[in-house]
Amino acid sequence: MRGERPAGLCDRRFQSAYIFAAVRPATGEDFCLVLPRVSTGAMNRFLADFAQTVPDNTHAVMVLDGAGWHGARALRVPDNLSLVPLPAYSPELNPVERIWLYLRERYLSHRLHTDYAAVVNACCRAWNALVAETGRIRSLCAYPYLEQVTS
Repeated sequence: MRGERPAGLCDRRFQSAYIFAAVRPATGEDFCLVLPRVSTGAMNRFLADFAQTVPDNTHAVMVLDGAGWHGARALRVPDNLSLVPLPAYSPELNPVERIWLYLRERYLSHRLHTDYAAVVNACCRAWNALVAETGRIRSLCAYPYLEQVTS
């Protein structure tokens, strides 16, 4: 009937998991953690774990949006990382934003999960499906301004 929404699934429970990820747009390399909350503590964990994957004698630069936990005073940035904040209100400059959109559109939206473990598993399956597609990260994150940055 016109003007009415069709009946759909409704679940009033609310449990979330959050995907923290770093990608290297030029190569498609990735690092991902699924964590139970977003906070300075969670970001510290992500940065510490990511820093351990950076090869010796290498310094990684991570571009971040302005989320509060990305630049909190209590944030501990490992010596082999530098964080570069994007200007305020400019998500279009953040290559990872297109990955979040891609994951939501294809794997994470409009799903009901039985419990928190199922939510975490859905996040992990979505990320693994993304990285299994050869070249997908590069195609999603190929921002023209990144080509102008040299090492």
